[in-house]
Amino acid sequence: QLQLVESGGGSVQEGESLRLNCVVSGDLALPGRAYIGWFRQGPGTEREGVAAIRYGDGTTFYTDSVTGRFAIRRILGKNTGYLQMNSLKPEDSGIYTCALSLEPGGPLRPSDYQYWGRGTQVTVSS
Repeated sequence: QLQLVESGGGSVQEGESLRLNCVVSGDLALPGRAYIGWFRQGPGTEREGVAAIRYGDGTTFYTDSVTGRFAIRRILGKNTGYLQMNSLKPEDSGIYTCALSLEPGGPLRPSDYQYWGRGTQVTVSS
């Protein structure tokens, strides 16, 4: 049974930074084809893919609104990924959830992920 645990959310002012961490625990060494993704959901909005990384080669994917401000990374051998969020804006606020996909699919598509964390709140004030 795999579990994902996020940490690092909080409340910040516009323009500040936060780093979200995601640890995948369980009896599994993540394969190279795995994706670690970060998704967010604001009040009254659907869950959207923010960033994803292919575990093996580190290829990254971002939604347009965060390109150039957010960076997703993974730590090989540690089943860990993190999302560095810079120049935060109020519209970045929401619940951020880490997810894991072990199957091929769209890296920013929630339906392609099989394992989910519980989420962490990010609030950005203007």
